[in-house]
Amino acid sequence: MMTIVKNDSDIESIEQESVEETTHLDLSNSSINNNNKTMHADQKSITNKRYIPLLVINYLLLFVGSLSSSLLSKYYFIHKGSSRWVSTWVQSSGFPLLIFPIFSPFYLFQSTKRKPFSDFNSKMLTLSFSIGVMLGINNLFFSWGNSYLPVSTSALLLSSNLVFNLVLSVIIVKQKITFSNLNCVILLTLSSILLALDSNHEKPNGLTKKEYFIGYFCTISAGLLFALYLPVMEKVYKEVYSYEMVMEMQLIMEIAATVLASVGMAWDGGFKEMKRESDKVFDKGSEVYWVTVMANVVTWQFCFMGTAGMVFLTSSLTGGICMTALLSMNVLGGVFVFRDEFGGVKVVSTVLCLWGFCSYVYGMYVKMLEEKSRMRNLKNESSTEMIYMGNHDGVID
Repeated sequence: MMTIVKNDSDIESIEQESVEETTHLDLSNSSINNNNKTMHADQKSITNKRYIPLLVINYLLLFVGSLSSSLLSKYYFIHKGSSRWVSTWVQSSGFPLLIFPIFSPFYLFQSTKRKPFSDFNSKMLTLSFSIGVMLGINNLFFSWGNSYLPVSTSALLLSSNLVFNLVLSVIIVKQKITFSNLNCVILLTLSSILLALDSNHEKPNGLTKKEYFIGYFCTISAGLLFALYLPVMEKVYKEVYSYEMVMEMQLIMEIAATVLASVGMAWDGGFKEMKRESDKVFDKGSEVYWVTVMANVVTWQFCFMGTAGMVFLTSSLTGGICMTALLSMNVLGGVFVFRDEFGGVKVVSTVLCLWGFCSYVYGMYVKMLEEKSRMRNLKNESSTEMIYMGNHDGVID
């Protein structure tokens, strides 16, 4: 009878050890998963050594890409380039450039142990392709609007996407409305309204009222679609924990947008027309034509890479704010390069644009200080609790 009890006890002991071991393994696996998630998510943290360099690089890409692509697109149309499908195609066809930020961290710099596309799944592929189609439609709207309107007018009209961005961010990613972001949206909206009221005399020679209305409508539509694109991407990026994955998704999006543009070009005879246009239509000659097209391909990729990086590292609203701030540079670029008019109303519009951006940056600065203070308090509380627990354990011993 004693042997049976002993065996039962041994069995219970073995079972208990098994349960404890299983629990320990589960906790260990959970800890490993959490550590991996934390490791990837740390790339979004301001304490990570890669965060600031990535943020600066992406803003520079956005700055150079936004200014250059807008001016080059207008240069194409001013010098008798006529295909809106070509203008649409160049916006996404530079996707092979994304191979460098995707593969170089692992194979060239060896700064990460994550292999390219190792975490990519069918859901991410479907989302990326669907969003890419939407992006392709947005590119087409932008091309139509840019072909009719002066650079300064289209640039300031696109600032209206910020009000759409704020509303959609509230709905999609639960963006909190603060005084700084609301004030910024109001000022930029007033800027666009002033521009619209003063834009009738700016129609280029030979442009009918119908064509001007089409350009105006297409530009507003492009702003609305892009305002939707930003918070949708922010929501998707919440499940993404490394910058390389952002570029992988961006690659699929650009491929989808390029497929859409290529189908449109093939249907409209755009590929055949490119050679004829470069030889006989473009008034700066064939060499300048191809340099313009290829430079546009590169600068548009810079713009979209910078936008994706800014949304990943900050938020969709911050990305929209930064792009809107760059619109004032596009306005000045249109004035200096193409001699667009820059009257009193446009000056006021630009000032309002900059005022709104500065108010938002100040609001972000205050929020950052508050967040640092909160983290410091939490750290102090944690340290105090650890000291108390250590003393308490000492008393028990």
